[in-house]
Amino acid sequence: MEDYAITLLPEVQREGKSDVLAGTTPEMLQQYLPEGTYPSAVNAFLVETPGKTILVDAGYGTRLFDNLQAVGKAPEDIDMILLTHMHGDHIGGLLKEDQKSFPNATLYISQAEHDYWTNDANRESQPENRRRGFDNAQKVIHLYKDKLQLFEPGQAGGSVHEIMPGIQSIAAYGHTPGHTGYLFESEGRQIFIWGDLVNAMVIQIPHPEVATVHDIDPIQASETRKQLLEYLTKNRIRIAGMHIEFPGMGDLLGNATNGYRFILLCPCEGR
Repeated sequence: MEDYAITLLPEVQREGKSDVLAGTTPEMLQQYLPEGTYPSAVNAFLVETPGKTILVDAGYGTRLFDNLQAVGKAPEDIDMILLTHMHGDHIGGLLKEDQKSFPNATLYISQAEHDYWTNDANRESQPENRRRGFDNAQKVIHLYKDKLQLFEPGQAGGSVHEIMPGIQSIAAYGHTPGHTGYLFESEGRQIFIWGDLVNAMVIQIPHPEVATVHDIDPIQASETRKQLLEYLTKNRIRIAGMHIEFPGMGDLLGNATNGYRFILLCPCEGR
């Protein structure tokens, strides 16, 4: 993209385990995960436009600041943070020593995502070991409240919601109630940062009906995945994702009838 530079900020390259998957068959697992694992990652992305420096998600925060420094950016340089959702591996880097890490940044969260994590009844309905996620999300919202922007995302192929010219939010609900992807467009080229629309690329691309135990609404997550895979392939939109192995970006091929496949972007293509 000529006017926008998009840089992967990789935090973890790891192996996911098949026990987090739901809706598989023994035949699927044998074909796609014969060793019981699949390539995964934890990523954030830096987007530099002519007027703004933007962070999309913040990972755990373990390598985020070193990664930013490596590309010549300080936390004070970040103008906007676009959150796909508020799971801990996406918001961990937003706080440092219980203070906000990015003092000048406006934080963007979908209204539905904000409402879910700030609802005490939702917190109390969870097992004790999951309540900490609500506490951390609420702490982030509280500390960024002076520069917090809530919005209703648009729909793929339907209603449009622009964060700013060249950046659209697109609802991708299911993984969490307000899970959101961001479509960047510059000079006719597009890339969609889809957050956790797909967690296990090797099996959920050919079988989008497969969900994970991390999906709050696995049925909706699967339906959303099917709809967006169709939209993205039809419109030849490049993909970036928070759990796609290095380099975290690539292209979708195929269709709903014959199945989809994903081709990782060659790192030699640059940013």
